[in-house]
Amino acid sequence: MAATCYQPSSSLNLNRLKRSVSSTKQPNPLLNIRRSSSPLFSALTSPSLTISDPEPVYASVKSFAPATVANLGPGFDFLGCAVDGIGDFVTVRVDPHVPPGQVSISEISGAGNKLSKDPLSNCAGIAAIAVMKMLNIQSVGLSLSLDKGLPLGSGLGSSAASAAAAAVAVNDLFGSRLSVSDLVFAGLESESKVSGYHADNVAPCIMGGFVLIRSYNPLELIQLKFPQEKNLFFVLVNPEFEAPTKKMRAALPAEITMSSHVWNCSQAGALVASVLQGDLAGLGKALSSDKIVEPRRAPLIPGMEAVKKAGIEAGAFGCTISGAGPTAVAVTDDEERGMEIGKRMVEAFFQEGHLKALAMVKRLDRVGARVVSSTPIS
Repeated sequence: MAATCYQPSSSLNLNRLKRSVSSTKQPNPLLNIRRSSSPLFSALTSPSLTISDPEPVYASVKSFAPATVANLGPGFDFLGCAVDGIGDFVTVRVDPHVPPGQVSISEISGAGNKLSKDPLSNCAGIAAIAVMKMLNIQSVGLSLSLDKGLPLGSGLGSSAASAAAAAVAVNDLFGSRLSVSDLVFAGLESESKVSGYHADNVAPCIMGGFVLIRSYNPLELIQLKFPQEKNLFFVLVNPEFEAPTKKMRAALPAEITMSSHVWNCSQAGALVASVLQGDLAGLGKALSSDKIVEPRRAPLIPGMEAVKKAGIEAGAFGCTISGAGPTAVAVTDDEERGMEIGKRMVEAFFQEGHLKALAMVKRLDRVGARVVSSTPIS
């Protein structure tokens, strides 16, 4: 099924897209999405100006977007990081069989066999459409194939990875005209249809490393630089259990006490300081200290409290729920120790939660979504 890029669906806010677009890269560490001074912004908002329809630079582009760990304990909806070695691949092609200005999803493989091929209902399709709108693509149609390496509903940013990979691939296909902030916004438009308007998965997925969402209106992102010389490994333990994001968000408290607010703010501040200093002990301690979200979600995941305890007793600096769950994430500075930690956490899931689980030990991804191959136009 094809979708016309210039007829916005209910899930896409074209006015917000117009406000977000800029044609120059913005300086890190702070990215402010709402920049109104760029030429592309002016062209979108002024009826007297028209934007040229850029020609594709490549016949096809393949991209990769990594898994992410959102929240990081006390950082609910405003902290996240990227994890290397697992993620989604998207290949975008110029397709003469797709009407100009439209996107078609030709294939979905891997863990995404339940996903819709309707581009208006698929995270990769929505993000691709958003980028095409930003670039004002009218002369060619695109087909998209998605190879999902991340399981759905895992708490590892599955929907964000699909969106990020698609946004990066389409942008590169037309010469990488958009900034990082534009790509984040395109991914955020996609995320909002699936799990709400939050960027703690899609921002680190695109930017790499640790990212702090400073503000949502306007959207401002701060990249937190973890020291290059420090080793950081994530022990990811994914049980055979579904924890839909909408259900897990529904479990959150409508109100919190002032003491809980103060505690979580202090822990989030400590976590940010630990990331910048490369202090893994401090990072783990803060990661494990959420008093607002984790206490509501952990009881919904069989065995989670025992899994957290097992991870810390096995030597992890800290442990919490990754995103909405059900994946548990622990941190360590040693890969071999991480494997032992993962083994103990898997055992706890089985013994206490009666769930089979798979453990992985992965490094921090410092790059984010990237192009892995491209095919020239013949």
